[in-house]
Amino acid sequence: MNLKRVLLVVAVGLLALAALTACGKKAPELGSEENPIVWSFVPSGEMERVASGAQQVADLLHDETGLYFKTNVATEYAGVIEAMCSDPPEAQMGSLATFAYVLAADRGCAEAALVSVRYGSSTYNGQIIVRADSGINSISDLAGKTFCRPDPLSTSGWIIPNLTMRAAGINPETDLAEIVDAGSHDAVVAAVYNGDCDAGATYVDARARIEDDHPDVMEKVVVIEVTADIPNDGVQFVPSMPQELKDKIVNGLLAIAETDEGKEALDTAYQWAGLEKHDDSFYDPFRQVLQASGMSIEELQE
Repeated sequence: MNLKRVLLVVAVGLLALAALTACGKKAPELGSEENPIVWSFVPSGEMERVASGAQQVADLLHDETGLYFKTNVATEYAGVIEAMCSDPPEAQMGSLATFAYVLAADRGCAEAALVSVRYGSSTYNGQIIVRADSGINSISDLAGKTFCRPDPLSTSGWIIPNLTMRAAGINPETDLAEIVDAGSHDAVVAAVYNGDCDAGATYVDARARIEDDHPDVMEKVVVIEVTADIPNDGVQFVPSMPQELKDKIVNGLLAIAETDEGKEALDTAYQWAGLEKHDDSFYDPFRQVLQASGMSIEELQE
């Protein structure tokens, strides 16, 4: 056997050994430093603030559970859905808004575990806002106006206001002059305040989020409509997440939600004052509202 053949045989042997070694190695456990749990957040508020609060919550959760987390804030609501629905999932946890959660759950990508509490309630309301000097006093006055929304999948910022306008005889697709995607609830308030949009929709009361920079926002931006109750957002997991990890994370979040540090971090991220355990059935009344509207989920996404 010549030298070239010997070297070839050795090389093939080494490659085979390397392959066997690789096959024998286990992937790092989910939640380890090498394989952190990815928790994706929707941009419901100013992104830097959400990102800061999310990281604070993740750090406290690491201290409580010993698990490692990697947080990110998507540029749009659909980004979190796609991250959880990818194969394999790019995110194992999400904090989806109500309609976005229903979409992800219907695709089999998300399971509700915790629902947020704000102002002592696990439900909230949306509001339609205008400048006080706009001359707009009712939904019917919105015809021909420019309307700002946080995101096409925002429940309080678009889905429910969309249905509310239709019930009042305003078809958003044909009767509004323009629909503008502002990117967050804070940005919608700022756009209406600055006169960039005639009207907009947010959760109650997103105006407070820009009050430090605009102390007169409550006088200059007024509410002309408040929606019916909407289930709050919360924390969801992909179905493939091991139950042991889910339980550990849920218990950890409930624990830190009782601490001063935890409350501050949750408030910074999403104005969450607390968390409650709820499964998917919590969102059934909202699904019934969507069904009663006569519009399909596909139509409401447009």
